[in-house]
Amino acid sequence: MRIISYNVNGIRAAIKKGFMDWLKTNPADVLCIQETKAAKDDVDHKAFNDLGYHDYWYSAQKKGYSGVAVFTKIKPDHVEYGTGHKVSDDEGRVIQMNFGDTRLINAYFPSGTSGEERQSFKYLWLDEFNNYLDKLKKKYPRLILCGDYNIAHKEIDIHDPKGNKKSSGFLPEEREWMTRFLDNDWIDTFRHFRPDPHRYSWWSQRFPAVRLNNKGWRIDYINVTAPLKKQIKDAEIFPDVRHSDHCPVYLDINI
Repeated sequence: MRIISYNVNGIRAAIKKGFMDWLKTNPADVLCIQETKAAKDDVDHKAFNDLGYHDYWYSAQKKGYSGVAVFTKIKPDHVEYGTGHKVSDDEGRVIQMNFGDTRLINAYFPSGTSGEERQSFKYLWLDEFNNYLDKLKKKYPRLILCGDYNIAHKEIDIHDPKGNKKSSGFLPEEREWMTRFLDNDWIDTFRHFRPDPHRYSWWSQRFPAVRLNNKGWRIDYINVTAPLKKQIKDAEIFPDVRHSDHCPVYLDINI
């Protein structure tokens, strides 16, 4: 199974930038999309079906905000919307599906960049979600978790670690959460294969030269639980795909 995780920063905007043409190249079997900023009926979703994808959407109650979707050529055995955490579910942050005995989770982690209130919400969300995953692992030991985590884990994952040490997304508490999370039998699939620096998945849109000069952050991940470690075959980041301020991250896994 070839999986891509991609924050499109608005599915309608991405479509205008050639997203559907890219899909025609068959980049993956399963595409986990974050920040759709749209409901299913806001787009011509039949176009995804025409390309062979089953489409599943979980949108925020607030229009034009947040939202996740999965486009998959392999029909899942079961689909779940949300986690039962109301505040998160109201923002359309998590969609899950089963492929055999493997559970795939597509999550859009909150950002704290808009101020202290959202940063506090982010910390609460992280703890709540981690507890949810711990319980889920007991039922489904084989988990794949992908999405925009809005956290750059280590100095290698950000172009300017010293200058961003007080920036949301690279705060010590966020990085410590990520360390605890990975230490709890999760594998960062990209780093499993790619130890090299200067590999990023997001670049600020405020300054056009930032992406040109590769001054980015790696905040998008596909992680798997330890029972799937021997099944992962390859992982990559595709910075040349440009429908968003993020780019797709990729995993090839035998489930």
